[in-house]
Amino acid sequence: MATQRPNYSEEDLVESLKQNDRVAFEYLYDHYSGALFNVICKVLRDNEKAEDVLQDAFLKIWKSITSYDPAKGRLFTWMLNIARNSAIDAVRSEGRKPGMDDITENPDRTDQNATYQPSTSTLDLKALVDTLRPERKVLVDLVYFQGYTQEEASKELDIPLGTVKSRIRTALQDLKLYFKL
Repeated sequence: MATQRPNYSEEDLVESLKQNDRVAFEYLYDHYSGALFNVICKVLRDNEKAEDVLQDAFLKIWKSITSYDPAKGRLFTWMLNIARNSAIDAVRSEGRKPGMDDITENPDRTDQNATYQPSTSTLDLKALVDTLRPERKVLVDLVYFQGYTQEEASKELDIPLGTVKSRIRTALQDLKLYFKL
């Protein structure tokens, strides 16, 4: 007989995670690991290492969930930053630059549990980013999918750092509309 898993609201999920609820953590992994794996793969360009970094990222999430502040952003955004930074750290520890792979190179993982919110409109981050204006899209891709810092993106595209920051801020505001923030 199969047991039925709870369906958490983000607020309930965070509260359960902060109480070290194992079922909540399993729910978190089941619903977010696919999306986080894609981001990590994009930076690392190595599926095996990405699996290890994903595990490390979830450990960091689990250990630091008490420091998550919903007032500063959504849970997925917070976890995405942890995963992306873990991947960048892994790449830099090897003395390389973060990868340039396209997220579509891992289609088997793209479809696997890529949901992180109940809304189906949030299933494909890359598709959402593709809807941005080209000058914003390229910056979001460099900074959030390829692991560049804003300063590195500024140098790569030969545009002022202030322009990079304002375009990314505007892009994120555009993307927030999809997440109903």
